[in-house]
Amino acid sequence: MVHWLLWLPPGVTERPDLKRFFDARQFSGSFLLFDQRANRYTAYNYARCERGFLPASTFKIPNTLIGLETGVIADQNFVIPWDGKKRQIDAWNRDHTLESAFRASCVPYYQELARRVGLNRMQGLVKKMDYGRMDIGAENLDRFWLEGNSRISQRQEIDFLRRVVAGRVPFSARNRAILKKIMLMDSTSTYKLYGKTGLATLIPGLNLKNELPATDIGWFVGYIETGRTVYFFATNIEQARPVSDTFVPGRRQLTEDLLRELKILP
Repeated sequence: MVHWLLWLPPGVTERPDLKRFFDARQFSGSFLLFDQRANRYTAYNYARCERGFLPASTFKIPNTLIGLETGVIADQNFVIPWDGKKRQIDAWNRDHTLESAFRASCVPYYQELARRVGLNRMQGLVKKMDYGRMDIGAENLDRFWLEGNSRISQRQEIDFLRRVVAGRVPFSARNRAILKKIMLMDSTSTYKLYGKTGLATLIPGLNLKNELPATDIGWFVGYIETGRTVYFFATNIEQARPVSDTFVPGRRQLTEDLLRELKILP
């Protein structure tokens, strides 16, 4: 704990006591929260929050904006037909709109989107929006966020979301509004939760080079609007493969436990 405290940059509060929530679910990992009004970060394991990981399906957030901005996708109702290939996740084996593909985290939809965007436009917009360190080439255009050398940290995920919400990205207000609509996960009288999960794992037929380590990486990133402020969050967990049945749902469950502990969610 002393090492973490000495290492912390200004504006970051380390909460080592949050470790018990990770331990209860047998996860390793880290958590980062930014309070927009207070202009401060709260962290568990902040040093790890600066480490880069594959973005996995959290890249569906910028990929959505890129598809809309380039005109490859017209709006949230734009359909990309199923290619007829049966895949491991049954929800992927049908036609999808942009909105349904985002909510089902349908990898094939977003792979086809990336192919239609093309290499030059993808590289150009990813560079302009300053999203981690993506390694994009002709050979991996439809999977660079799933395997290989692309990396983004929790701090970078939050910084990107902050710029999206503030409009400091190369995407129109219309397209950012469409993204916001499909990111909405929970709406109550006191808060709205927007987010996206991600899972860096070996998926038959997708990870063609089997370049992933022997652990799965789970993401949950997003933001919460309340009447008082906006909170941005990024949770990243890992577990040795084969992961437990609680790993996939645990990404969001753990995050909500932490947000309740911090008095952000009721």
